[in-house]
Amino acid sequence: MILVTVGTQLPFDRLIKAVDSFAKDLTKPVLAQIGKGTYTPQNMKWIKNIEPQDFDKVFRDATVIVSHAGIGTVLTAKRFGKPIILIPRQASLGEHRNDHQLATVSQLEGRPGIYVAHTEEELKNYLLQDLDSPSHEDPSEAGRASLVSYLKGYLAEV
Repeated sequence: MILVTVGTQLPFDRLIKAVDSFAKDLTKPVLAQIGKGTYTPQNMKWIKNIEPQDFDKVFRDATVIVSHAGIGTVLTAKRFGKPIILIPRQASLGEHRNDHQLATVSQLEGRPGIYVAHTEEELKNYLLQDLDSPSHEDPSEAGRASLVSYLKGYLAEV
């Protein structure tokens, strides 16, 4: 299942309309959390908001996440090892009060498991691919393992 989420604070009809326009062409079913949006999807299942107690299960069941560039959603996708496609809200389109989401994606683009779509066509192309998931490796674990390895080598020389 493809999970589309726009968060709970602001509507993001542009994203919901885009996915709805090609949802029937996708090989996986789509569930969209549309929040405060006014557009009613015709070609995919949708819900206004996902209850907090159901959120983890929905994320776990998804194969890919499509989202605004909200850092909470990015971190949740990482926690569950899910690839995420980010579509930043744009202030010029009245979707947010500033362009911090464009700044966010500029810093995240190219990281494992994170994909950025600036157009509807890019979004559709990503959804037609098998996307790589982010690494499950906790950076603190990697750093700890590296330090332990170094110390073992150092102590063996002493």
